[in-house]
Order: sequence, then C-alpha cells, then structure tokens
Amino acid sequence: MPLIKEDRSKPYYRKLLYKNEHLELLVMNWSDLECAPHDHGHSFGWIQVINGVSRNTVYKVKGEALPSELFTELKREGKTFFAPRFGVHKMAEAGNTGLITLHLYAPPITGMKVYDLEKCAACVVSDDCGAWWPDDLRQQVKEIKLKSAAD
Repeated sequence: MPLIKEDRSKPYYRKLLYKNEHLELLVMNWSDLECAPHDHGHSFGWIQVINGVSRNTVYKVKGEALPSELFTELKREGKTFFAPRFGVHKMAEAGNTGLITLHLYAPPITGMKVYDLEKCAACVVSDDCGAWWPDDLRQQVKEIKLKSAAD
C-alpha cells in the first residue's frame, strides 16, 4: 500500500517533507513508468530505497553530446546510493515491487536538465517539474539540441 498519493500518468509522485536554503528531503512513490535520464542541476544527493527494488541506470555525458549508458544496477530496500553533482541517471521500479524512495539533495534542486534520447535533446526544467519531459510549456525553461554519436 502506497504511503503517499499515486499518480500513474508520471513515473512518480513526490512529496516534499522538508526544505530550507541548504537542503530538501522528498519521498517518492513510483508508478510502472521510468523517469527520463536527468541530472540534479547544481545539487548532489543521496537516494534511499524505502520499499521495493529500484533499477538505476547511470550515464556518461560529454559536452553537448547525447548521454551514453554506462551501467544499470538494482538497489533493494534499505540500500542508499549517491547522486553526484551534474551526474546523469534514470530510475524505475524493478518489477511490481511497490517502489518508494527517499531523496535528500543539497542544495535544493534547481536547473535540472532532463534528456530525451529519441529527440536528441535536453531541457532545463522549472523547479516544479519532475524527471520527465514537461508537457506544460511553462516548465520548459530552455531546450537544447544535442549531438548524436553519429554527428
């Protein structure tokens, strides 16, 4: 049973638990959709799996090129992993495990970049957007055309 509201139209529903000028703490309840590859702007953080199993894919980014996948790992309940400043990753629930994660970021996330690998583009999103390509044009702060591996 989810601890927080469910939203099956997005990869996750997030609830802000605490925020000040130095950090923010969020809990996320995951659907069966995966989030887009993204960074956390100028923030770094830690993610802990509270329930279920997370599939975390880490990417390498070089300049304005399309991110390339480095590795994928499964993180089970109780495991914590680090999200480095400007590090790019994507997450999803592994199987039907009822994934719930706790996220601590310092400073609070601003200027997050979300990648659309099919469009060969990135988008800096507004602070109220999650790790997905925004449907609402207001949440699209800046769109960036990327170079593909063939370019």
